[in-house]
Amino acid sequence: MHAHTLAKAGDRRAALTEAGNARSLLAADPGDEPTFWALTWGPARASVYSRTARVHETLGDHRAAQEYARAATARTGSGYARVVALDLASAAEIHLKHGGVEQACATWMRALDRMNGVHSARARKAVIRMRGDIAGFRARGLRCAVDLDERARELLTSA
Repeated sequence: MHAHTLAKAGDRRAALTEAGNARSLLAADPGDEPTFWALTWGPARASVYSRTARVHETLGDHRAAQEYARAATARTGSGYARVVALDLASAAEIHLKHGGVEQACATWMRALDRMNGVHSARARKAVIRMRGDIAGFRARGLRCAVDLDERARELLTSA
């Protein structure tokens, strides 16, 4: 998403305008079926919300980032398991970054649920990164971190 590039470059106003334009296009929804390649990243709405969360996180608006991350992962059904799992992992990282370790652990557990049966290098890297992120909490015996790490270890060894 162009908006994320603008956010990384420090152009807050342009980044928010671009993200807003993407959401406006979603709202306009002409009813056309997306081309097959556009669905690689999952449903358009979830993709736009996921990228918008990253824009807000990059710009330092953590409340908005969490709101859009939550919207991106509010999907029903079993399709796009890898994409949903990666969005959930990203949302968990946002929670952890801002002190919500219990919420992060719960969100990562949801990500691990979606990763069952998924064979993906990106998903595997996300699990490995998560284990590193919670290592300090696990070492202190925080129950949710201990449980999460055990579940992640099982997932990695079964893959």
